[in-house]
Amino acid sequence: MSQDARHDEELNTQRRARILGLQYADTSAIKNKQLYKEILSNKELTEARIIPLISNDHSITFGVTNNTPQATMKSLGQRFLEQRVSFVLISDAGFREYMTLYDPPQTVVYHDISIKATNSGELMEQVSATLEQVRADDMLGYLVQQAHKLNASDIHIETQRDHVRIRFRMDGVLHPIAKLSQEKYRTLISAIASAGNVSTAADGAQQGHISQHLILADGNEVDVNLRLETVPTVNGMDVVTRLFNMNSDMYTLDRLGLAANERAVVDDIINKPSGLVMVVGPTGSGKTTTLYSMLNTLNTDERKIITVEDPVEFQFAGITQIPILGQSAHATSFADSLRAILRLDPDIVMVGEIRDMDTAKTALQAALTGHLVLATFHASSAAAALTRMVDVIGENPLFVSAIRLVMAQRLVRKLDQATRQSIKLDEATLRKVQTVVDTLPATIARPDLHTVQFYGPGSSPDNPYGYSGQMALREQFLMTGAIRELMESGQKSLSSLVIEEAAIKSGMLTMLQQGILQTIAGNTTIDEVYRVVG
Repeated sequence: MSQDARHDEELNTQRRARILGLQYADTSAIKNKQLYKEILSNKELTEARIIPLISNDHSITFGVTNNTPQATMKSLGQRFLEQRVSFVLISDAGFREYMTLYDPPQTVVYHDISIKATNSGELMEQVSATLEQVRADDMLGYLVQQAHKLNASDIHIETQRDHVRIRFRMDGVLHPIAKLSQEKYRTLISAIASAGNVSTAADGAQQGHISQHLILADGNEVDVNLRLETVPTVNGMDVVTRLFNMNSDMYTLDRLGLAANERAVVDDIINKPSGLVMVVGPTGSGKTTTLYSMLNTLNTDERKIITVEDPVEFQFAGITQIPILGQSAHATSFADSLRAILRLDPDIVMVGEIRDMDTAKTALQAALTGHLVLATFHASSAAAALTRMVDVIGENPLFVSAIRLVMAQRLVRKLDQATRQSIKLDEATLRKVQTVVDTLPATIARPDLHTVQFYGPGSSPDNPYGYSGQMALREQFLMTGAIRELMESGQKSLSSLVIEEAAIKSGMLTMLQQGILQTIAGNTTIDEVYRVVG
């Protein structure tokens, strides 16, 4: 409170005292405030809104406020019969000032979450205790802060029968973090619903977005940039939040880990920006990061770049970004926005996701008219992307001419090189791996698997899980050579297997082949590759 505001409150209190016929005391003028903790408990002081200002063997002077009940004043006179009890009126600010001395606020300590403990039960107990004492309006900010420190991609809030579980997805795998009481859950879910503009009483799934800058009680500042997905369950509303990284330095081609041949293709597209580039894969496979990295490289003063996204995950200076959040129920929202932005004379367009025939046809048309169109598409593999696209738009002669590059990717966990352990594969697994190695092109040396040293995850106090970060397994092809001939051949109902065989003839390595090569190099494990790729 400013000095002027405090002065005005004291003047108002003094006038009120005259009206009530009470003495007035300006507590702001009392420099060394004496505390008499033996007279009344903190609970009594708070409930009665009363403060003992002066006390000796003969008298007690209490400071009362406008809200102190008359009955309380009478009962205090009867309670302290051996002393003369008097009352003076003090301001509400004066009362609060005294109460901070009688009952100082607890120092807020928001302990960092550590996954070093191999005992998940102990971890959950520690974090749950921290969450119980985190200030109500800080809970979401604290969870996001800790998720960023642990490089988590998602926060899962799951209602159970007798508690609420919180899990973080780190390196593609979920880890239990905490259990919340129902009271704390209601506090957290209310904060999320308010910030994300969703309803806690909705009877269907909802989407939302939160973008805030918060200052926690311990002074730490947190940027909260989340996409929300909520769904009602038998026990309450479950929430999954996707965290968006606010650091533009991560969106560069150098950080994508592209192989030399893959990078050469992407560089060629960037040098001659036209056609349709599709990045495909399941949710959480890094598709948007790949497209953002391409956009960030293409972002120059000479180019106009426009994106249409659901939602905008990261804002880039110099790029016009259009959110579709809240319109996803309308099937044509992407297509409508795409047609609109094509009238704004862009050089490069990014479509957050091709969802329907209208969007697909508009994107293909834009690619044919000299634009570079970057888009994500849900498909299990690069070859499957073509069959799905045919399913969406039907047989279309523009299809082959428009598409320039199809890239599919999945993320696997990388082994912690400091703790990885040598392992020996059993014969059945070796035969399984050998089957993949036998399909490698002649340009790649085929190792003798019986002499290859394979590795599994180790463990250390700092990293009990044995993995550190993620890497992308990719497969990609240009619409040239055998694939183009196949797509222009007029064959009906081409299967993804036939398309994949044509892509392999054109030099494509499949994600499974890439994964096996990474296991041979000691960068990941066989189990991890088959878990992600299948």
